[in-house]
Amino acid sequence: MKLSVYGKGGIGKSTTSCNISIALAKRGQKVLQIGCDPKHDSTFTLTGFLIPTIIDTLQAKDYHYEDVWAEDVIYEGFDGVHCVEAGGPPAGAGCGGYVVGETVKLLKELNAFFEYDVILFDVLGDVVCGGFAAPLNYSDYCLIVTDNGFDALFAANRIVASVREKARTHPLRLVGLVGNRTLKRDLIDKYVEACPMPVLEMLPLIEDIRLSRVQGQTVFEMAQKTPFREQKAHFHLICQHFMNIADQLLTEPEGVIPRELPDSTLFSLLSEFYFQSQSSPQGSDKVDKAGATPNFVVF
Repeated sequence: MKLSVYGKGGIGKSTTSCNISIALAKRGQKVLQIGCDPKHDSTFTLTGFLIPTIIDTLQAKDYHYEDVWAEDVIYEGFDGVHCVEAGGPPAGAGCGGYVVGETVKLLKELNAFFEYDVILFDVLGDVVCGGFAAPLNYSDYCLIVTDNGFDALFAANRIVASVREKARTHPLRLVGLVGNRTLKRDLIDKYVEACPMPVLEMLPLIEDIRLSRVQGQTVFEMAQKTPFREQKAHFHLICQHFMNIADQLLTEPEGVIPRELPDSTLFSLLSEFYFQSQSSPQGSDKVDKAGATPNFVVF
C-alpha cells in the first residue's frame, strides 16, 4: 500500500505520519516513510536526527545512481520503520515534483521501492502545483490532515480537487480525513456533509503530541521510555488513536473519488456557519474553539 499524507502547512502532518508509520509497524507491516519537504524533517521523530536527503546524496555522487547504496539514503528509525528524506531544490529554484520523481527512481534502482508493505509519503503544505501533487502519481490512497478551522478545510478542498484530477489516470482514492488538534468537529462535519468522504479519526488537542515532535520522539517511543505508570497509561491512550487509523488503512478500504466544492460554495458554506455561531448566545465561544472568524465576503 502506498499512502500520501497531505494537508495545510503546519497542520501536523509529519507528527501524524510518523505515529501512523509506527502503528502500522506494530501491526506487522514493513514500513518506509518518505519525507517530501525541503526542510527534510519529516522523519525526525523516528530517527532523532535530520538524515541526509536523496537529492544531496545524488548531487554528491554526481547523479551516478550506480554509486549510491541503500544504506546511503535509507535509515532505520524507531520500531524498525525505514526512513528516507527526498529533500528539495534550492529556495526559489527547481521543482519539488522532480525531486520526488528522482527519489522514486533511485529507490527502484536499489530494488527497494517494492520491498515494503507500506510506503507513506509525507508531503509538504498545500497542493499548489502539479509538482507537489507528484506523490499522488505513486499512491493508492491520499489521506488529508485537517483541523476544525476554515483555512485547513479550504486547503483540504484544494487537495480533494487534486485527488479527483489524478484519479482520472491513476488508481488513486481518497481514504479520508483525520482531524488534528481539535476539541470540536462541527465545521469538519459541515464540510463532509457537502463533500462526502470518511473521517477516520479525530486527534484531540493534547500538548504531549506537540511536545513529542519537539523532543524528537513519537508518542509510542515516549510511552515506551517513560518510567512512570500513569504517564505510560496516558501515552497508550494517545497511541490508540493512531492504532485506530492504522487498522482502518489495513482493511484496504475502497476509498472515494471526491468532487471538490467550488470556492464560492465553500466560502458560503463555512461563512454561513461562522455567522450563525456568532449570532447565537454562545457564539463567540464557538468561534474561538473552531478557529478565528474569517475575514471575507460571502459570495
